[in-house]
Amino acid sequence: MKHIELNLTNEDVLAMYKTMLLARRLDERMWLLNRSGKVPFVISGQGQEAAQVGAAFALNPKEDYIAPYYRDMGVVLHFGMTAEDLMMSAFAKAADPNSGGRQMPGHFGGKKYRILTGSSPVATQIPHAVGMALAGKMDGKNFVTFVSLGEGSTNQGDFHEALNFAGVHKLPVITFVENNNYAISVPFERQVASKTVAERATSYGMVGVRVDGTDPLAVYEVMQQAVTRAKNGEGGTIVEAMTYRLTAHSSDDDHRQYRDREELASEKEHDPLPRFEAYLREHDVLTDELAAQLEVDIKRTVNEATDKAEAAPYAEPESALQYVYKEE
Repeated sequence: MKHIELNLTNEDVLAMYKTMLLARRLDERMWLLNRSGKVPFVISGQGQEAAQVGAAFALNPKEDYIAPYYRDMGVVLHFGMTAEDLMMSAFAKAADPNSGGRQMPGHFGGKKYRILTGSSPVATQIPHAVGMALAGKMDGKNFVTFVSLGEGSTNQGDFHEALNFAGVHKLPVITFVENNNYAISVPFERQVASKTVAERATSYGMVGVRVDGTDPLAVYEVMQQAVTRAKNGEGGTIVEAMTYRLTAHSSDDDHRQYRDREELASEKEHDPLPRFEAYLREHDVLTDELAAQLEVDIKRTVNEATDKAEAAPYAEPESALQYVYKEE
């Protein structure tokens, strides 16, 4: 069995599946809330949960730091964020741990979660992650910094400048590219001149790996190897996880304008959840009874998080400039 070969227990892979499932059910609920006019914006990770969870499980939430991108619900759940945290953010309530309701959903951040605060311009999280890796190396600490992004963001100047610096100084940073084939509406072949993103790693003196992002165990394996290299002082890795975006770019996008009917009709073939579920059932990790109970438990968690967030207060208008200017 693949997970046993990777020294993962049945409990480990079941935890992976639970995190993937919770991320999916939260995402689905947010779309319903958006369409009913209750939350303003959704940027979805549906279809990318296997890549996110496989990567996150190879990291240590008590030692490593992450700079996730806006779709990474599976990553931040593993690093300690709760369903309630994420719903508070979706509703832009004062209790949102990322920004107190001041930023759009997906702008993750939180010191206690070891999550570097993200901002709206894509790829800006990469220099931040590299800076954290440099700080750790200067302080003699042996942690890994993980930064994730979509393949469209690899065409920004921040990507090149940060990874060139990381390569020169052999910093322990793992750059995790979730390649879902579209930079909003632009297909991969019209945005990237190289055959893969992973091959760009050689330009920075790094290892580059392309992996099936619909298989959490395959992702976990290459991430484990990247973590080992980083902690051994061998520098960074670019991991390109090939995923599939099951939804439009965001709740404000209509992907029917740039995806043909055949592609949309076949999208469920790329869904990582039923694939991983089938693997767990094949190896007697997941039974009908356990699967049904998981759905009940996760539905309860999502319902409770939704109710609490909807009833929670918004930030006071007078606090709008808090954290912007120094307060005496």
